[in-house]
Amino acid sequence: MESIRSADEIWHLGDVCEKATWEAVCALGVPAQVVRGNQDSEIRWPMSLELERLGNCFHLLHIPPMSAPAGVKFLLHGHTHVPRDQEIEGTRFLNPGSAGLANKGAPRSFAWLELKKGERPVFRLVGVSGE
Repeated sequence: MESIRSADEIWHLGDVCEKATWEAVCALGVPAQVVRGNQDSEIRWPMSLELERLGNCFHLLHIPPMSAPAGVKFLLHGHTHVPRDQEIEGTRFLNPGSAGLANKGAPRSFAWLELKKGERPVFRLVGVSGE
């Protein structure tokens, strides 16, 4: 948790799973957004979010669609627990992996999305060290 305290904003892409986990994220005092994952029972959390930051529009959801909704340039998702930075038909699909339970041999990770006005967002994976 300490490694994300310096973020301007935290975006959780679902499968928070434990209420205490989300409470710990919120306790950092950083603005935070969350979408509901298939392992989450909090019905007040949205299934998807549209966010605009520094002239970039981001679509956040948990389960990645086969193709991006019309006009979406940046689609951030979770669900697979495998990091991803892939451009498909003009949409950049981004997945930070999983800070908890990784999948398919992928190391545990999260990502920084670095934004500067007028520049392409930089997506940087960060490995999560052992217990």
